[in-house]
Amino acid sequence: MNLIELCSKLPVTNLTDLALPRYLLGAFRRKSITFANGLTDEKTIVYWFQSKSFTLDLRLKNASTTPILERQGWVGETCWNQEQQLLSWQLSSNYQNHIQWPEPAKLHPIGNAILEFSPSNAYVEDWRQQVSRGLYLGLRLFKIENLEIKQSYAADGGLIICDHFLAFAQSRHPEIQARLNTYDTLADAFSKQNMSAQEIQDYEVSISFDRENIDLSTVTDSVGATIDLENFELLNAETLVQSKVIQGENCRLYFKLDVFQPDFEFSTHTETTTASRHWLQQEQDHLFHATKITL
Repeated sequence: MNLIELCSKLPVTNLTDLALPRYLLGAFRRKSITFANGLTDEKTIVYWFQSKSFTLDLRLKNASTTPILERQGWVGETCWNQEQQLLSWQLSSNYQNHIQWPEPAKLHPIGNAILEFSPSNAYVEDWRQQVSRGLYLGLRLFKIENLEIKQSYAADGGLIICDHFLAFAQSRHPEIQARLNTYDTLADAFSKQNMSAQEIQDYEVSISFDRENIDLSTVTDSVGATIDLENFELLNAETLVQSKVIQGENCRLYFKLDVFQPDFEFSTHTETTTASRHWLQQEQDHLFHATKITL
């Protein structure tokens, strides 16, 4: 069954016990990052998709020409420290084989933006919510069963849908990842010719802007391909399975339901004081004459 059709059979997730601030849920594009040395980057392509408990992240220098060894993508558990008001991630798998972003995040939401400050003042990032309302679905990949050889192995990844935006991640086969872990960097593994470009790209993070075709990916050949949302089935209220061909072999991907809201309203506004609302209205001719919503 098509995944979107299968959603009608899923239980709606209760978000009253949400461990994260509600404004974090959704699909975010990084508008800019400014560093302590005064340099600002507004061109690197960075997307952050947030489910109820996990994050999918993709970072590319260019949509089509980022070198294989320089692509970034990861899956991580999202951790919110209420006392310190800090967000951090426990990376469960990574396209690279080292953590590029070790600091937690100090966040300040305003409007449809989230400003992320590093506690050390090394940088500040400006993230923009890409969606306002629609389907919100998060599935966490945890196992792949190879039907050809009748073997299963632990996998990491997930699928997050936020209205028309979709992100999918799938970790490398454990045997490939184990070989990669013996090297300090991807470049080291590649230069010693023990890892092929295909094996390095066995870690996939892909994003679609229309829920149909892949627009951005860590895997070169995936760009332009159709998103596969077919052949899903519901094992129970918490587990979904997709039948899929992986490298020519019939497999089954097992997902745990993390969040499902059929018509979710994502945060695009923040509250302010009565005095400031009066000021905004009073001075709107000057304040808003050149403004627009920027995603």
